[in-house]
Amino acid sequence: MRIFIDSADIDQIKEAYAWGIVDGITTNPSLIKKAVENAKKKGDSASLETQIERILAVAGDTPVSLEVIGTTEAEMTTQGLYLFDRFNGIAGNVVVKIPVNPGLEANAKVRFDALKSIKTLADRGIPVNTTLIFTAEQAMLAAKAGARYVSPFAGRIDDDLRAKFGLPGGKTDYFPILGKKVAQGGDEDGFAHDGGTRSGVQLIEDCVQVFANYGFDCEVLAASLRNPRQVRECALAGADVATIPFDVLQLMLEHHKTVEGMKAFVADIVPEYADLFKKAKA
Repeated sequence: MRIFIDSADIDQIKEAYAWGIVDGITTNPSLIKKAVENAKKKGDSASLETQIERILAVAGDTPVSLEVIGTTEAEMTTQGLYLFDRFNGIAGNVVVKIPVNPGLEANAKVRFDALKSIKTLADRGIPVNTTLIFTAEQAMLAAKAGARYVSPFAGRIDDDLRAKFGLPGGKTDYFPILGKKVAQGGDEDGFAHDGGTRSGVQLIEDCVQVFANYGFDCEVLAASLRNPRQVRECALAGADVATIPFDVLQLMLEHHKTVEGMKAFVADIVPEYADLFKKAKA
């Protein structure tokens, strides 16, 4: 499973790339704005445009998702073409990010406009990351329209189930892939669900299975991941990519037994063995 960092903070991005484990970046307008504001507090006068340029340069030949803000076919296509034309020349790594359904209401006339825009951009060779995926059906439609990636929001599914059914826990808490049973309103087996989906990781698993069934040339990018266990389960479910916040990436390397083992290891180093490294050069 490839790992994208979900950030627009240059320091975080550089650090994560230095670890040798990052394969791309996802951003959104809010992340970029926050990064610019934080940079200005440190005396950096970067603009949104400059910040985007820096992100693309650091990413090198790995993909970076930049999001449109329009809600109609014309707006999304125009903005997608602009983002690609304006920024792809920096490192050749721009992916245009489009919501699967831009309608603000379920019956809005423009709800199919994203599919039209995805097809137009894909036909021009522009890679598209379709975001705000909450069902395998949405993912399938985006893939058929030509999306390069679909981004199912695992964490937000879990949030929604907690809210709908009054389940305990917060955003960063683990939510089991098999779901949680409830006293009322559950599915045929008594589990909390959203249209048959019992957890965010199950949504990832369903998207992976549908794509495998039909050989779609589109990748499942697990998004809205809140903790290391969720990342692990998305990897086990077969997600092609996971986009992960910097703090969750840091937590993935932690375990109390590793710390315990290192303390014992350091205490056990004999002087004669340490002498071997006195001639070592940095």
